[in-house]
Amino acid sequence: MDQSYRPPVGTPVEDLDTPCLVLDLDALDHNIDVMADYYRDRPSKLRGHSKNHKTPAIATRQIRRGGTVGGVCAAKVSEAEVMVHSGIPSVLVTSEIVAPYKIERLCALAREAEVIVACESEANASELSRAAVSQGVELGVLIEQETGLLRCGVQDPGQGVTLARTIGELPGLAFRGIMSHQMMAQPSSDREERAIEGRRIIQGVVDFKDALESAGLPVEIVSTGETWSYDIAGEIPGVTEIQGGTYLLMETAYSYMEDFQFAGRVLSTIISTPRQGVAVGDAGIRAVGAMKGVPAVADRPGVVCERLDLDHAVFRTGPETSLRVGDQLSLIPGQQDAMVSRWDRFIGLRNGKVEEVWDITARGCHS
Repeated sequence: MDQSYRPPVGTPVEDLDTPCLVLDLDALDHNIDVMADYYRDRPSKLRGHSKNHKTPAIATRQIRRGGTVGGVCAAKVSEAEVMVHSGIPSVLVTSEIVAPYKIERLCALAREAEVIVACESEANASELSRAAVSQGVELGVLIEQETGLLRCGVQDPGQGVTLARTIGELPGLAFRGIMSHQMMAQPSSDREERAIEGRRIIQGVVDFKDALESAGLPVEIVSTGETWSYDIAGEIPGVTEIQGGTYLLMETAYSYMEDFQFAGRVLSTIISTPRQGVAVGDAGIRAVGAMKGVPAVADRPGVVCERLDLDHAVFRTGPETSLRVGDQLSLIPGQQDAMVSRWDRFIGLRNGKVEEVWDITARGCHS
């Protein structure tokens, strides 16, 4: 893969050097519009997760379209640095930041933008406070609540109330509220099934908010929800923002979310047809990733990706389908984050031609 490749605007899709990471701009704009239209007139808003696309140009496009809090989420301090240095005015870092050097970097960002960070312990809060005071800044803090991922977060409201009091008393910190992540155990395109599961999980977050407020601790932000629950979390009183990210590019693992279209793809060229019903493409694991299985093939009924090697894909075709050397295929990933992490830029396509080329400037931001 030539990571220096930057085709000129106007290049026809059939002339693109492959493999390359492409964006269907009509699908991207559709996905942004769905969220913007849903949240524009609601008290809750979207805080798009930038870890999915890692691209300030896309984050800016989301914010300008409306329905957002005017900022984004980031998983890492390094991702937050890219977003803030590109002009994004508000960033919520959704991971606990505990290493002293990273805390110093986090506080430095607070001189340029609103910076909010997740926290789950008094020890971490104390370290955040010391660094914020030393740099003369204020960090916003959300308490993370564990709601089923078996990952980070406080385990019960009582623990959270104690932590919130501590944060509120520490200099350099502002207790802003709570946050949570969820996954749907059994994905379903049935909205009622999604609604039952979403309300069941998010009710625990609302109960936590109520416990904090009953203890005299104001809760400004309740940040929860995901792509799969965007239209459920947005209807639950008390939720102020959702952290949707997957909806932008989409992936086969979220194919049940039929409100959204597949926008992010890897374009591949057939380089060999070694025998009947078999074709080999030039995009493998290094181009697409395989965290959640092989990719789907877009707009080619009867063509299935059978396996991925490092730099090749093997396709099977049905009796009424044939592929020739030189044919292009669009591959939809099983997991978009892993795909995006392999590329330096998106090539945006509309009406069969290149319209935009966006650098993925937060690629490789793991720290």
